[in-house]
Amino acid sequence: MNNPLLNATAALVLVTLIGWLLVVGSSMLIPFVIALIVWYMIDTLARGLQALPLAGGRLSRRLSLPRWIALPLALVIIVSASVFFINMVTANVARLASDAPAYQARLEELAASLSHTVGLEKTIDFRELLPDDILSRFVSAAAAAVTTIAGSASLMFIYVLFLLIEQTTFDRKLAALFADRAQLDLATAMRSEIAGRVRHYVGIKTAVSITTGLVTSAILVAAGLPYPALFGFIAFLLNYIPTIGSLIAVIFPSLLALVFFDTLGPFVAIAIGLSIVQFTIGSLIEPRLMGTSLNISPLVIMLMLAFWGTVWGVTGMVLCVPLTVIIIIVCAQFPASRPIAVLLSADGNVGQPVVRHAAGERHTQEKS
Repeated sequence: MNNPLLNATAALVLVTLIGWLLVVGSSMLIPFVIALIVWYMIDTLARGLQALPLAGGRLSRRLSLPRWIALPLALVIIVSASVFFINMVTANVARLASDAPAYQARLEELAASLSHTVGLEKTIDFRELLPDDILSRFVSAAAAAVTTIAGSASLMFIYVLFLLIEQTTFDRKLAALFADRAQLDLATAMRSEIAGRVRHYVGIKTAVSITTGLVTSAILVAAGLPYPALFGFIAFLLNYIPTIGSLIAVIFPSLLALVFFDTLGPFVAIAIGLSIVQFTIGSLIEPRLMGTSLNISPLVIMLMLAFWGTVWGVTGMVLCVPLTVIIIIVCAQFPASRPIAVLLSADGNVGQPVVRHAAGERHTQEKS
């Protein structure tokens, strides 16, 4: 018998259990989820390498990079870039830690100058608001985060290797797992839909983030601010965090410019220049490239950002969009959970279930 109260209670218990598992198992789940995203990045890069012709003219279609070469090459490129950036960030954070006391003193000088300018009787003392070693502690926390990521890199690398090795067996496992043809079609169609949309998001987001990081570094080099590569990498990473990531990417180098230069001109130029870059790429270029493939409500993105940030910290904030896309795709396939997908979507149009769409295409092909 269908009891609405019993169903609601069971759903509440299930959601609570899943939330508890996400928190308790975060140390195991986060490296695996990151490995999944890296796997998608490698697969996307490999497909891009395969699309590059090795010969022009009539042979351009026949002579392209084979899959068995493109995939290891993409893996080498991603791993080499990761090792390079981890070493670069570690070295820059160590330099920033040694320079932090000088920046703290400069910040206090600016406070005294500002107090004198506005005519305050008592000089603004940041030590009353913030600890004396706030910059050193912040840098130490950043260094600890980099160390943690580097320590988890070996585990994530193992996960990625196993995913690459076993990806050719996924279809055979699905066929062996589901005896019913309808269930097999549903699982296969859902996997293809999730893979396509996540691959689309990861590919475009990574390309846009790389562009943002390079342009940020170029602006800071032109302005003469130290650690341009570090702030470029921070801009690249924070670009994965919707909305607030771009804001934070502007604040960090702007604050350093405020205490590094003797005048306000470079600070204003850097703040305005980086803001223009973030607005142009994030609000004009990226939406055109993404199109309507994500179909996520902006309000839902902010809510998911807060939820995953609470559950998994910064890592959850970076992964909130791909995870939300997966939730929408899965929920849209079943009548009981379809209203959830509609509420999470931007326009309420989540399409027909992918397996029904695939079945319709097969029926059309058979008739023709």
